[in-house]
Amino acid sequence: MTTAETVAPQGLSAAADVPTGVHIDGAWSDPGRSFEVTDPATGLVIARMADAGADETRAALDAAVRAQQDWAHWAPRARADLFHHAHALLRERRERFARVMTAESGKPLSESRAEFDLSAGFFLWYAEQITHLHGTWAHGSNGGYRVVTTHQPVGPCLLITPWNFPLLMSARKAGAALAAGCTVVMKTAQETPLTGALFTQTLVDAGFPAGVVNLLHTTRSATVSETALADRRLRKISFTGSTGVGSLLLQQAAPNVVNASMELGGDGPFLVLDDADVDLAVEHALICKFRNAGQACVAANRIILHEAIADEFTEKFVAGARELRVGNGFDEATEVGPIISGRQRDRVVDLVDRFRGIGADVLTGGRPAPGDGYFYEPTVMALASRDHELCTEELFAPLAALYRVASVREALDFANDTTYGLAAYLFTRDLDRAVSIAEHLEFGMVGINRGIMADPVASFGGVKASGLGREGGPDGIHEFLEPKYLAITVDESKDGLR
Repeated sequence: MTTAETVAPQGLSAAADVPTGVHIDGAWSDPGRSFEVTDPATGLVIARMADAGADETRAALDAAVRAQQDWAHWAPRARADLFHHAHALLRERRERFARVMTAESGKPLSESRAEFDLSAGFFLWYAEQITHLHGTWAHGSNGGYRVVTTHQPVGPCLLITPWNFPLLMSARKAGAALAAGCTVVMKTAQETPLTGALFTQTLVDAGFPAGVVNLLHTTRSATVSETALADRRLRKISFTGSTGVGSLLLQQAAPNVVNASMELGGDGPFLVLDDADVDLAVEHALICKFRNAGQACVAANRIILHEAIADEFTEKFVAGARELRVGNGFDEATEVGPIISGRQRDRVVDLVDRFRGIGADVLTGGRPAPGDGYFYEPTVMALASRDHELCTEELFAPLAALYRVASVREALDFANDTTYGLAAYLFTRDLDRAVSIAEHLEFGMVGINRGIMADPVASFGGVKASGLGREGGPDGIHEFLEPKYLAITVDESKDGLR
């Protein structure tokens, strides 16, 4: 592992001129309460943001409800043109977005730029979907009427985004909802509100009408969600975060039967079989595990190695982890940034101690890395046993856990032995084998010989405790649409040709 030199606190300049208030009904305002946003690479406060509560939540929902009917009835081409304009404006601000993301999340600039490109791609994808939402026409089964099916926006939506991919989650959720004709109330994560504010301002500058896009920041997430979900005018919640919080939100959504999409936790198995291209597997495992300092729901959580290639993979993977450059994301050489907060880093320290306690062999790392911020060394551990509950816990950290298996069946059984079902990864040179195993993996997404799967054209989401619904792809926009069936009486005895 290489540690980068200290970089000047560029987060202070990156945060300048980003709106710090809440955005309700086309205007920025300050409710009179605020909280600090900290650069995790330096520990410095880079902004103070408006702290919304129940009153601001009700006001934002009021605005979304007032704007819903007009927005829903915009002509598809007009809405698509607005999306294309917003996409162009986003592209103009690429470097600004990247620097804001790096300032508040700590991720390297290279990762922030990559996140921006993917996020902008989602907005372009939805722009091109708007004019291609078609219904169906059919004859009634017994004649005498026609069956017409169309789609309508579900209505005002609450979108709750996490801190680990602040722009991607905002663009993916808001892009789909707005394209479908829904108005939105977005709630950012407390750790990364600046990205959401810059995103909202860009949509406002592009011409989205007042009330269509509303934004809240808060230290009282439970107050905001409970207030919104208790209001029967809210018709949709889309949440990305932990399974525990998602389950609670589903309970709160139940009384008013609020439509819900949930992208929750993951326990991603990364299977490397005996016939795998080991160099390729190592390359993708390093990315899949240590991107965003391991703070990703689709990260490789359990690296499962067939004993035939385990030694070779381990040697190369450990060497690669040691070479990763840890430091401030504003240093262009940085490959692994800080953990998002001191509290989260303390959690990583505790995780490593717990793994040591069950006999894990630390092959590299295992300590906080030097620096003023919340850095932790890329860590690789080998485990002889997989019977402990730790072995299926979501790590969400720059911590790789390696496990050996003696057969493909053993690898598959261990991979599926989890309550989660978001993403899995499989490396083998045999396509027939890959298809067969992938069909038996109990996960919503499977990467075959690749460790990154997010793409605007793909339906992103999981099964089991990893969530409900899909984001992106042809399915993404339909999460925000309700089918409507029209039965039209037709007097077939009449000669319509006369």
